Amino acid sequence: MEIDPLPNGSGSNAATSPETAATTTAITVTSNTAPSSKLSHLTESLKLEHQFLRVPFEHFKKTIRTNHRTVEKEVSAVISSVTDVADSDEISKDDAILSLTSLVSRLQGIKRKLEEGSHAENLQAHRCRARLDHLDSADAENLSEWNNVRLKRVLVDYMSRMSYYESAMKLAESSNIQELVDIDVFQEAKKVIDGLRNQEVGPALAWCADNKSRLKKSKSKFEFQLRLQEFVELVRAENYMRAISYARRYLSPWGATHLKEFQRVMATLAVRSHTECAKYKLGLVMMDFGFLIRFPVAFNLISHRFWVVDAVASVWIGAIHDEFQILSG
Repeated sequence: MEIDPLPNGSGSNAATSPETAATTTAITVTSNTAPSSKLSHLTESLKLEHQFLRVPFEHFKKTIRTNHRTVEKEVSAVISSVTDVADSDEISKDDAILSLTSLVSRLQGIKRKLEEGSHAENLQAHRCRARLDHLDSADAENLSEWNNVRLKRVLVDYMSRMSYYESAMKLAESSNIQELVDIDVFQEAKKVIDGLRNQEVGPALAWCADNKSRLKKSKSKFEFQLRLQEFVELVRAENYMRAISYARRYLSPWGATHLKEFQRVMATLAVRSHTECAKYKLGLVMMDFGFLIRFPVAFNLISHRFWVVDAVASVWIGAIHDEFQILSG
Protein backbone atom coordinates (compact mmCIF):
# COMPACT_ATOMS: atom_id res chain seq x y z
CA MET A 1 0.00 0.00 0.00
CA GLU A 2 1.49 3.27 -1.10
CA ILE A 3 1.65 6.24 1.22
CA ASP A 4 0.63 9.47 -0.40
CA PRO A 5 2.95 12.44 0.07
CA LEU A 6 1.90 14.70 2.93
CA PRO A 7 0.16 17.91 1.95
CA ASN A 8 2.89 20.00 3.57
CA GLY A 9 5.49 18.48 1.24
CA SER A 10 7.46 16.60 3.87
CA GLY A 11 7.45 13.45 1.83
CA SER A 12 10.57 12.16 0.08
CA ASN A 13 9.35 13.12 -3.37
CA ALA A 14 7.69 16.39 -2.37
CA ALA A 15 8.02 19.14 -4.97
CA THR A 16 9.49 22.49 -3.89
CA SER A 17 6.97 25.30 -4.13
CA PRO A 18 7.81 28.35 -6.30
CA GLU A 19 7.65 30.61 -3.23
CA THR A 20 10.18 28.51 -1.32
CA ALA A 21 12.57 28.37 -4.28
CA ALA A 22 12.44 32.13 -4.76
CA THR A 23 13.11 32.78 -1.07
CA THR A 24 16.06 30.37 -1.04
CA THR A 25 17.56 32.00 -4.14
CA ALA A 26 17.20 35.50 -2.68
CA ILE A 27 18.93 34.49 0.55
CA THR A 28 21.78 32.88 -1.38
CA VAL A 29 22.25 35.91 -3.63
CA THR A 30 22.14 38.30 -0.67
CA SER A 31 24.69 36.29 1.30
CA ASN A 32 27.04 36.23 -1.69
CA THR A 33 26.52 39.89 -2.58
CA ALA A 34 27.18 41.36 0.88
CA PRO A 35 30.86 40.32 1.16
CA SER A 36 31.38 41.13 -2.50
CA SER A 37 29.92 44.62 -2.00
CA LYS A 38 32.11 45.23 1.05
CA LEU A 39 35.19 44.04 -0.82
CA SER A 40 34.36 46.27 -3.78
CA HIS A 41 34.00 49.31 -1.53
CA LEU A 42 37.22 48.44 0.27
CA THR A 43 39.02 48.39 -3.08
CA GLU A 44 37.57 51.78 -4.01
CA SER A 45 38.55 53.14 -0.59
CA LEU A 46 42.15 52.08 -0.99
CA LYS A 47 42.34 53.82 -4.36
CA LEU A 48 41.89 57.11 -2.51
CA GLU A 49 44.89 56.44 -0.30
CA HIS A 50 47.53 57.25 -2.91
CA GLN A 51 48.11 60.69 -1.39
CA PHE A 52 48.20 59.19 2.11
CA LEU A 53 51.38 57.29 1.23
CA ARG A 54 52.89 59.82 -1.11
CA VAL A 55 53.33 62.61 1.46
CA PRO A 56 55.72 60.78 3.83
CA PHE A 57 57.42 59.03 0.92
CA GLU A 58 58.23 62.34 -0.78
CA HIS A 59 59.48 63.73 2.53
CA PHE A 60 61.64 60.64 2.92
CA LYS A 61 63.16 61.13 -0.53
CA LYS A 62 63.71 64.83 0.13
CA THR A 63 65.50 64.09 3.42
CA ILE A 64 67.77 61.55 1.72
CA ARG A 65 68.63 63.99 -1.09
CA THR A 66 69.33 66.82 1.36
CA ASN A 67 71.58 64.64 3.51
CA HIS A 68 73.42 63.34 0.46
CA ARG A 69 74.08 66.83 -0.91
CA THR A 70 75.23 68.13 2.47
CA VAL A 71 77.65 65.27 3.10
CA GLU A 72 78.94 65.30 -0.47
CA LYS A 73 79.69 69.02 -0.23
CA GLU A 74 81.41 68.75 3.16
CA VAL A 75 83.49 65.69 2.23
CA SER A 76 84.61 67.33 -1.03
CA ALA A 77 85.75 70.40 0.92
CA VAL A 78 87.70 68.24 3.39
CA ILE A 79 89.39 66.26 0.61
CA SER A 80 90.28 69.49 -1.18
CA SER A 81 91.82 70.91 2.00
CA VAL A 82 93.84 67.73 2.61
CA THR A 83 95.10 67.82 -0.97
CA ASP A 84 96.16 71.46 -0.63
CA VAL A 85 98.09 70.72 2.56
CA ALA A 86 99.71 67.60 1.09
CA ASP A 87 100.80 69.43 -2.07
CA SER A 88 102.29 72.36 -0.18
CA ASP A 89 106.09 72.14 0.07
CA GLU A 90 106.59 75.21 2.23
CA ILE A 91 104.04 74.60 4.99
CA SER A 92 105.45 74.73 8.50
CA LYS A 93 104.86 72.16 11.21
CA ASP A 94 102.63 74.54 13.18
CA ASP A 95 100.57 75.38 10.10
CA ALA A 96 100.19 71.69 9.29
CA ILE A 97 98.99 70.95 12.84
CA LEU A 98 96.57 73.88 12.65
CA SER A 99 95.20 72.66 9.31
CA LEU A 100 94.79 69.10 10.58
CA THR A 101 93.04 70.34 13.72
CA SER A 102 90.66 72.33 11.56
CA LEU A 103 90.00 69.28 9.39
CA VAL A 104 89.30 67.12 12.44
CA SER A 105 86.77 69.68 13.68
CA ARG A 106 85.15 69.71 10.27
CA LEU A 107 84.99 65.91 10.17
CA GLN A 108 83.35 65.92 13.59
CA GLY A 109 80.80 68.36 12.21
CA ILE A 110 80.15 66.01 9.29
CA LYS A 111 79.68 63.13 11.72
CA ARG A 112 77.15 65.15 13.69
CA LYS A 113 75.26 66.05 10.51
CA LEU A 114 75.27 62.40 9.44
CA GLU A 115 73.79 61.35 12.78
CA GLU A 116 71.11 64.03 12.57
CA GLY A 117 70.36 63.09 8.97
CA SER A 118 70.17 59.40 9.84
CA HIS A 119 67.74 60.16 12.66
CA ALA A 120 65.53 62.20 10.31
CA GLU A 121 65.59 59.42 7.70
CA ASN A 122 64.64 56.82 10.31
CA LEU A 123 61.68 58.93 11.42
CA GLN A 124 60.46 59.29 7.83
CA ALA A 125 60.94 55.57 7.16
CA HIS A 126 59.02 54.74 10.34
CA ARG A 127 56.16 56.99 9.24
CA CYS A 128 56.03 55.29 5.82
CA ARG A 129 55.97 51.89 7.51
CA ALA A 130 53.19 52.95 9.89
CA ARG A 131 51.02 54.02 6.97
CA LEU A 132 51.69 50.85 5.01
CA ASP A 133 50.74 48.81 8.07
CA HIS A 134 47.57 50.87 8.45
CA LEU A 135 46.54 50.19 4.84
CA ASP A 136 47.42 46.52 5.24
CA SER A 137 45.09 46.29 8.24
CA ALA A 138 42.04 47.15 6.13
CA ASP A 139 39.73 44.28 5.22
CA ALA A 140 36.04 43.78 4.56
CA GLU A 141 35.37 42.60 8.12
CA ASN A 142 36.67 45.67 9.97
CA LEU A 143 35.82 48.25 7.31
CA SER A 144 33.61 50.27 9.65
CA GLU A 145 36.38 50.72 12.23
CA TRP A 146 38.98 51.43 9.54
CA ASN A 147 36.74 54.07 7.95
CA ASN A 148 36.28 55.68 11.34
CA VAL A 149 40.05 56.16 11.58
CA ARG A 150 40.15 57.53 8.06
CA LEU A 151 37.39 60.01 8.84
CA LYS A 152 39.44 61.28 11.78
CA ARG A 153 42.45 61.64 9.50
CA VAL A 154 40.42 63.73 7.07
CA LEU A 155 39.14 65.89 9.92
CA VAL A 156 42.69 66.46 11.18
CA ASP A 157 43.81 67.44 7.68
CA TYR A 158 40.86 69.78 7.29
CA MET A 159 41.43 71.45 10.66
CA SER A 160 45.13 71.82 9.86
CA ARG A 161 44.29 73.41 6.51
CA MET A 162 41.97 75.83 8.30
CA SER A 163 44.79 76.69 10.77
CA TYR A 164 43.13 74.99 13.76
CA TYR A 165 46.42 73.35 14.67
CA GLU A 166 45.79 72.81 18.39
CA SER A 167 42.44 71.15 17.73
CA ALA A 168 44.00 69.02 15.01
CA MET A 169 46.81 67.93 17.31
CA LYS A 170 44.41 67.09 20.15
CA LEU A 171 42.23 64.99 17.85
CA ALA A 172 45.29 63.19 16.46
CA GLU A 173 46.65 62.50 19.95
CA SER A 174 43.33 61.36 21.40
CA SER A 175 42.81 59.03 18.42
CA ASN A 176 46.45 57.87 18.45
CA ILE A 177 46.90 58.66 14.75
CA GLN A 178 49.87 61.05 14.94
CA GLU A 179 51.81 58.98 12.41
CA LEU A 180 48.86 58.90 10.02
CA VAL A 181 48.45 62.68 9.65
CA ASP A 182 50.62 65.54 8.37
CA ILE A 183 50.08 68.46 10.74
CA ASP A 184 53.76 69.42 10.54
CA VAL A 185 53.46 69.77 6.77
CA PHE A 186 50.61 72.26 7.08
CA GLN A 187 52.56 74.20 9.69
CA GLU A 188 55.39 74.51 7.18
CA ALA A 189 52.96 75.90 4.62
CA LYS A 190 51.56 78.29 7.21
CA LYS A 191 55.02 79.81 7.73
CA VAL A 192 55.15 80.70 4.03
CA ILE A 193 51.69 82.26 3.99
CA ASP A 194 52.17 84.08 7.29
CA GLY A 195 55.45 85.47 6.00
CA LEU A 196 53.70 86.93 2.95
CA ARG A 197 51.00 88.41 5.15
CA ASN A 198 53.74 90.09 7.16
CA GLN A 199 55.29 91.35 3.90
CA GLU A 200 58.25 88.99 4.16
CA VAL A 201 59.23 86.89 1.15
CA GLY A 202 62.13 85.13 2.89
CA PRO A 203 60.20 82.01 4.01
CA ALA A 204 58.56 81.72 0.58
CA LEU A 205 61.91 82.01 -1.22
CA ALA A 206 63.41 79.42 1.13
CA TRP A 207 60.48 77.14 0.29
CA CYS A 208 61.13 77.72 -3.42
CA ALA A 209 64.80 76.82 -2.96
CA ASP A 210 63.85 73.55 -1.23
CA ASN A 211 61.40 72.68 -4.01
CA LYS A 212 63.27 74.09 -6.98
CA SER A 213 63.08 70.96 -9.14
CA ARG A 214 59.33 70.57 -8.54
CA LEU A 215 58.67 74.22 -9.33
CA LYS A 216 60.70 73.95 -12.51
CA LYS A 217 58.90 70.79 -13.56
CA SER A 218 55.50 72.42 -13.08
CA LYS A 219 56.68 75.63 -14.84
CA SER A 220 55.64 77.69 -11.85
CA LYS A 221 55.90 81.50 -11.77
CA PHE A 222 55.79 81.68 -7.99
CA GLU A 223 59.49 82.38 -7.43
CA PHE A 224 59.48 84.92 -10.27
CA GLN A 225 56.54 86.71 -8.67
CA LEU A 226 58.39 86.79 -5.35
CA ARG A 227 61.47 88.26 -7.02
CA LEU A 228 59.33 90.85 -8.79
CA GLN A 229 57.81 91.73 -5.43
CA GLU A 230 61.21 92.42 -3.86
CA PHE A 231 62.25 94.48 -6.89
CA VAL A 232 59.07 96.55 -6.78
CA GLU A 233 59.55 97.23 -3.06
CA LEU A 234 63.02 98.60 -3.81
CA VAL A 235 61.59 100.85 -6.54
CA ARG A 236 58.84 102.08 -4.23
CA ALA A 237 61.51 102.94 -1.65
CA GLU A 238 63.38 104.80 -4.44
CA ASN A 239 66.43 102.63 -3.82
CA TYR A 240 67.16 102.45 -7.53
CA MET A 241 70.79 101.28 -7.45
CA ARG A 242 69.90 98.31 -5.27
CA ALA A 243 66.91 97.61 -7.51
CA ILE A 244 69.17 97.50 -10.59
CA SER A 245 71.66 95.23 -8.84
CA TYR A 246 68.84 92.98 -7.66
CA ALA A 247 67.34 92.78 -11.15
CA ARG A 248 70.67 91.78 -12.68
CA ARG A 249 71.16 89.01 -10.17
CA TYR A 250 67.68 87.59 -9.69
CA LEU A 251 65.38 88.78 -12.50
CA SER A 252 67.54 88.57 -15.61
CA PRO A 253 67.55 84.72 -15.61
CA TRP A 254 63.76 84.89 -16.01
CA GLY A 255 63.91 87.25 -18.97
CA ALA A 256 63.81 84.48 -21.57
CA THR A 257 60.57 82.96 -20.27
CA HIS A 258 58.78 86.04 -18.87
CA LEU A 259 60.07 88.81 -21.13
CA LYS A 260 56.96 91.04 -21.19
CA GLU A 261 56.53 91.09 -17.42
CA PHE A 262 60.26 91.62 -17.00
CA GLN A 263 60.25 94.57 -19.41
CA ARG A 264 57.19 96.15 -17.82
CA VAL A 265 58.56 96.00 -14.30
CA MET A 266 62.00 97.24 -15.39
CA ALA A 267 60.34 100.26 -17.00
CA THR A 268 59.30 101.40 -13.52
CA LEU A 269 62.92 102.44 -12.98
CA ALA A 270 62.48 105.10 -15.64
CA VAL A 271 58.95 106.26 -14.85
CA ARG A 272 59.41 106.08 -11.06
CA SER A 273 56.92 104.87 -8.48
CA HIS A 274 54.83 108.08 -8.54
CA THR A 275 54.06 107.77 -12.25
CA GLU A 276 50.54 108.50 -13.49
CA CYS A 277 51.03 106.36 -16.60
CA ALA A 278 48.28 103.76 -16.29
CA LYS A 279 50.26 100.93 -17.88
CA TYR A 280 53.17 101.10 -15.44
CA LYS A 281 51.19 102.32 -12.47
CA LEU A 282 49.05 99.20 -12.78
CA GLY A 283 52.18 97.06 -12.55
CA LEU A 284 53.17 98.71 -9.29
CA VAL A 285 49.67 98.60 -7.86
CA MET A 286 49.11 94.93 -8.73
CA MET A 287 52.40 93.85 -7.25
CA ASP A 288 51.62 93.75 -3.54
CA PHE A 289 51.72 91.08 -0.87
CA GLY A 290 47.98 90.59 -1.01
CA PHE A 291 48.35 89.60 -4.65
CA LEU A 292 51.04 87.07 -3.75
CA ILE A 293 48.95 85.56 -0.98
CA ARG A 294 46.07 85.16 -3.44
CA PHE A 295 48.39 83.97 -6.20
CA PRO A 296 46.83 80.62 -7.24
CA VAL A 297 50.08 78.85 -8.07
CA ALA A 298 51.39 79.57 -4.59
CA PHE A 299 48.50 77.84 -2.89
CA ASN A 300 48.19 75.11 -5.49
CA LEU A 301 51.86 74.24 -5.28
CA ILE A 302 51.82 74.27 -1.51
CA SER A 303 48.73 72.07 -1.52
CA HIS A 304 50.08 69.75 -4.20
CA ARG A 305 53.46 69.71 -2.52
CA PHE A 306 51.72 68.05 0.39
CA TRP A 307 49.13 66.33 -1.79
CA VAL A 308 46.30 67.34 0.52
CA VAL A 309 43.61 69.24 -1.34
CA ASP A 310 39.95 69.99 -0.71
CA ALA A 311 38.83 67.82 -3.62
CA VAL A 312 40.50 64.73 -2.18
CA ALA A 313 39.01 65.40 1.25
CA SER A 314 35.57 65.78 -0.31
CA VAL A 315 35.90 62.48 -2.15
CA TRP A 316 37.08 60.78 1.02
CA ILE A 317 34.19 62.06 3.10
CA GLY A 318 31.69 61.16 0.37
CA ALA A 319 33.11 57.66 0.01
CA ILE A 320 33.13 57.11 3.76
CA HIS A 321 29.50 58.24 3.98
CA ASP A 322 28.49 55.84 1.20
CA GLU A 323 30.30 52.94 2.84
CA PHE A 324 28.69 53.58 6.23
CA GLN A 325 25.30 53.72 4.54
CA ILE A 326 25.89 50.36 2.87
CA LEU A 327 27.26 48.72 6.00
CA SER A 328 24.45 50.01 8.21
CA GLY A 329 21.85 49.10 5.58
